[in-house]
Amino acid sequence: MSRMTLTQLRKLKTTGEKITCLTAYDASFAQMIDQAGIDILLVGDSLGMVIQGHDSTLPVTVDDMVYHCQQVHRGSQRALLIVDMPFMSYATPDAALETAARLMREGQAQVVKLEGGAWLVETVQMLTERGIPVCAHLGLTPQSVHQIGGYRVQGRSETEAQRLRDDALALQAAGASLLVLECMPGDLAADISSWLEIPVIGIGAGAACDGQVLVLYDMLGITPGKRPSFSKDFLQETGTIPAAIEAFINAVKKGTFPGPEHTFNEK
Repeated sequence: MSRMTLTQLRKLKTTGEKITCLTAYDASFAQMIDQAGIDILLVGDSLGMVIQGHDSTLPVTVDDMVYHCQQVHRGSQRALLIVDMPFMSYATPDAALETAARLMREGQAQVVKLEGGAWLVETVQMLTERGIPVCAHLGLTPQSVHQIGGYRVQGRSETEAQRLRDDALALQAAGASLLVLECMPGDLAADISSWLEIPVIGIGAGAACDGQVLVLYDMLGITPGKRPSFSKDFLQETGTIPAAIEAFINAVKKGTFPGPEHTFNEK
């Protein structure tokens, strides 16, 4: 069985079919999610919080990401496999190249994901010119949580919104193949999604994005502490983990998730 490709994801954007994505950190969950028909598996550095018990993603290492990506790769067959590049592992273009090479060679990832705006243009160009597909990430960027003042909605002021629009266009021009938008007003995310040719995956960014991603533990209601307001506990509705995963996929494909209650406004 062949894996989903970036070409297929671009076709989904063109036809208007929503793209589905969940995080995964081990072979067992990866197999279950993959068999349900998910489009993308994201090995997220969120594992620092939901697996390792840290209060942020910052302590996660490249070795951690390689290890968990290997497990997810072994447990899956059809979903596109994206892996996060952890904090400070892509501070320079050369460091990014070294990290990405490990994640693809050892971890078997198909795409690497990094957080940040226009300052990453040179890095994205370097990676893509060397055959490494990149997923960019704008809005709430958890690796910058201390700099941005906590886990808060981004892009509510016109200055912030314009910066995010400019960053999105710059990253696409640099060669990014995908873009994740996190925790921003739905109208702003809708604008960015409509302007870009590459698929845009939202998390707390409204229903108009080309697809949706959630942290697996959030959508199963088992994340320690408070669940994000933009998430939904699908396990509570369905009663079993396989049914919850299928319900998430169906809700995204049908456009019923996220709803207005999971979407931030501009003010």
